[in-house]
Amino acid sequence: MKSQYRVVVIGGGVVGASVLYHLAKFGWTDVALVERSILTAGSSWHAAGGIHALNADPNMAALQAYTIDLLAEIEKESGQDIGLHMTGGITVASAPARWEWLQSAYRIFQTIGIEDCHLMTPEEIKARCPIMDVTGVIGGLWADREGYIDTTGTVHAYAKAAKMRGAEVIENNKVEELIQRPDGSWDVVTQKGTIHAEHVVNAGGLWAKQVGRMVGLDLPLSPLEHHYLVTDSVPEIEALDFEVPMTVDLEGFTYLRQDQKGVLLGIYEVEHKHWNMDGAPWDYGFELIQEDFDRIENELTLGFKRYPCLQEVGVKRWVNGAFTFSPDGNPLVGPVPGKRNYWLACGVMAGFLQGGGVGKSLAEWMIHGEPEADAWPMDIARYGAFASNREYIKQTTGQFYSRRFVMTYPNEQLPAGRPLKKAPAYDAMTAAGAKWGCSWGLEVPLMFGPPGFEETPTLKRSNAFDVVAEECKAVRETVGLLDISGFSRFEVSGPEAETWLNTIMASRLPKPGRAKLAPMLSPEGRLKGDLTVFNWGDGTWWIMGSYYLRAWHMRWFQDHRSGDVTVRDISDAMVGFSLAGPNSRKVLEGLTHQDISHAALPFMGCMELDIGLIRAKVARLSVCGELGYEINVPAVEHIALREMLLKAGADHGMREYGFYAMNSLRLEKSFGIWSREFTQGYTPGQTGMDRWIDWQKPDFIGRKAALAERDAGGAATCLVTLAIDSPDAEVSGYEPVWQDGVRVGFITSGGYGHTIGTSLAMALVERPFTQPGTELTVHVVGVERKAKVIAPSPYDPDGARMRL
Repeated sequence: MKSQYRVVVIGGGVVGASVLYHLAKFGWTDVALVERSILTAGSSWHAAGGIHALNADPNMAALQAYTIDLLAEIEKESGQDIGLHMTGGITVASAPARWEWLQSAYRIFQTIGIEDCHLMTPEEIKARCPIMDVTGVIGGLWADREGYIDTTGTVHAYAKAAKMRGAEVIENNKVEELIQRPDGSWDVVTQKGTIHAEHVVNAGGLWAKQVGRMVGLDLPLSPLEHHYLVTDSVPEIEALDFEVPMTVDLEGFTYLRQDQKGVLLGIYEVEHKHWNMDGAPWDYGFELIQEDFDRIENELTLGFKRYPCLQEVGVKRWVNGAFTFSPDGNPLVGPVPGKRNYWLACGVMAGFLQGGGVGKSLAEWMIHGEPEADAWPMDIARYGAFASNREYIKQTTGQFYSRRFVMTYPNEQLPAGRPLKKAPAYDAMTAAGAKWGCSWGLEVPLMFGPPGFEETPTLKRSNAFDVVAEECKAVRETVGLLDISGFSRFEVSGPEAETWLNTIMASRLPKPGRAKLAPMLSPEGRLKGDLTVFNWGDGTWWIMGSYYLRAWHMRWFQDHRSGDVTVRDISDAMVGFSLAGPNSRKVLEGLTHQDISHAALPFMGCMELDIGLIRAKVARLSVCGELGYEINVPAVEHIALREMLLKAGADHGMREYGFYAMNSLRLEKSFGIWSREFTQGYTPGQTGMDRWIDWQKPDFIGRKAALAERDAGGAATCLVTLAIDSPDAEVSGYEPVWQDGVRVGFITSGGYGHTIGTSLAMALVERPFTQPGTELTVHVVGVERKAKVIAPSPYDPDGARMRL
């Protein structure tokens, strides 16, 4: 052990070993892994070792695909046998809705490049897995690249390959303390002495909570118990001349793989159980937890019914071990705001399936400033301080575990950890029929239904369709009122605020009393935000964006802050409502003595207004493509503002609406949104955001890369709007777009355009297929439908209504 390394990785499980390997592979060889016991002593040694190519989250599926490809490479490079058995795998559906979902998922996997999968009939499933009783099975999804590995061998392969590249592995050396120096580097105090490191990586697994607390973090993680069993030899398997594939029985809550001549059967029980929520005891390592048969009885019965041969053989071994889960089941990865050079690689509940991708992403992040792939689904910034609450962690991690194999519909709202944050007028809006979704812990209105209305979860058009249509009609014909507390607001001030904003934003900055759309780029020229900048004219600026990106954007602002400038997150202090529709100005005129004519407050203008008794910050803009105003007030005035607006709007046909309607309205204008049309995986040229770039500015972050894209002739794929011939369902995202059987793009988002009466989508397609009138096809819930490229903004293409 040396006294100094560039990086110290804490934790000797599969994730820590993968991080170490990728750092060394990408050129940082002065790195060490420190493990309190020996490699695999935690969750890794007792993991079931299953390899699954498929994941409901396309980004995580791509991460898994990378890991699967890497396994054989690691085995070859290290010379360490990892016991890789690529048997193929089957995901089984025995409920109609699940079968619909599998058919849809099959097409989405094609979009992300997983080509080695296909749908199966029950007969085909039986042929591949003769021990399965396919009674009640409707169909399945086969994937070639599924199987299992030897978990201990795999960890040692990563570690050995890392050492061959110059990295060091230090076992039996517990980290006791982490102390940060003024320059941002760390003193890693261990049982065998203090190591000085520029960077520290928390890959602590079951001990990630404690390693987080060493630097004042309480991470949103908890271990939960997980059972599987290994049988004695099964005569039906002994008689086969091939290995049975990995199988997942979604309605049975079980997964199965072959183990020698027996099988391993794992269970995701509904009655979950947390284990040592504050982290595993330091002396825990190769122990197991006493199995709990009563708790898993129902799922076990389903498993033995699905595989009847198991009823005739003995159980060789029971395993009840702990695995660490985050609230949404995805890893916690990336830099931590306020903890310079402290990185996370933990909460990876499927470490052998996702660990390779996690290691690659984190190593790229540390070395190059950002990972190659969009890391948002596992970025620690997707959670705020609210997620560190113990009860929140308990509810959400438990919900995820119990629903591991339970189908979640796109329009389904899950209850765990809610309601947590509410806008002040929440109760009044609930009384008015608001149905709520959740954004970064905040309740946001999805729609306003009649008394007793409840939306039915579905993959197709829901029973909310007609209600949303009425809300859209109100916005288009009279005036709609929307709670906009669910937007982020950052206040920027200081003598060098304008200079800093000019550097961090790619657009031209607005003049005093004006607002402007502002793309924000990474140095590599990829998007970091689709923001709106406001110049209030008094030296104070606002940046507005997506509420759920608050921590992510603040981390970016702080990492790139320079000069005498202050950036404050005021998102919870300032809230508001927006007015949208042709009667918007009439409503506002009835509440203010000030001139708000088009000349006084033009489109994209902003000013302070007296609205009744309230002094508000008002901007004239609209995400729905109508005359509109965003009215921002202190949180304590939220209730009063709503009451005033509703009273003033009563004679003008005002109706409250939610974000379901907003989605329909913005699609009719071809307005993209973050996480759909805009992500950190896309460039401004791909998404059309380049039209907001000020190419004359001499310097802004990402300018060189954006210029290179522009001067090379633009992006290979471009954002288009599609009209889809679909009678009963809409696309939601990542569905493939085809022409004559060739995939030419994919859907970014979709919905029904209630004003124009058409199913709409936005899609990234190859440039030759972007012309209006181009005939294409799209899979909608697994069914291929006709689609056509249409001109942008099918509703009011000239934008005249926004500028009334």
